[in-house]
Amino acid sequence: MTPRRSTLRADAQRNREHLIATAAEAFASGRAISLDAIAKRAGVGNATLYRHFPTREDLVEEVYRDQIRPLREEARTLLATEPPARALHAWMLRFADWAGERRGICEALVAMSASGRFGTGPVCDEVQQILAMLLEAGTTAGELRGDIDPVEVGAILSGLLSVAGAPEQRPQLHRMLNVVVDGLRLR
Repeated sequence: MTPRRSTLRADAQRNREHLIATAAEAFASGRAISLDAIAKRAGVGNATLYRHFPTREDLVEEVYRDQIRPLREEARTLLATEPPARALHAWMLRFADWAGERRGICEALVAMSASGRFGTGPVCDEVQQILAMLLEAGTTAGELRGDIDPVEVGAILSGLLSVAGAPEQRPQLHRMLNVVVDGLRLR
């Protein structure tokens, strides 16, 4: 987990913010870039980067921290216009679009899921909370099972994105999400 912003000295906070801005610019370029190259571009040493962001996943999550929040409102809108199970399916497709537009996020989510860390960073926390809201609505409506952990659904979604997250794989992802949502239905 990355250090809390409020506990950092002013110079450390500036370094952290500069690393995030540099990484955001690097990720937006669409080219693969190493953490060492990001540290060099930001004008800090590798130790500074790794002190703030021990893993690539930590840095990727921090870069996209604020960009995930609008997906919560999209989930609310879907719940207001669709039955919960359909809202869940539609939101997961929207999340796939969101993740596909952001370099490194799918890989970070898969790595975090594989290591058991899904739900421990800002993006994963938000995804977990949104999924909890969607699942709770489905349980309340009698559509979805009540014994489903949002972290597990998030990990499943990450796994699906790792094998069918590319835009040209959309039909396959859609079918896989149908299977997932069907498995979450109350029987």
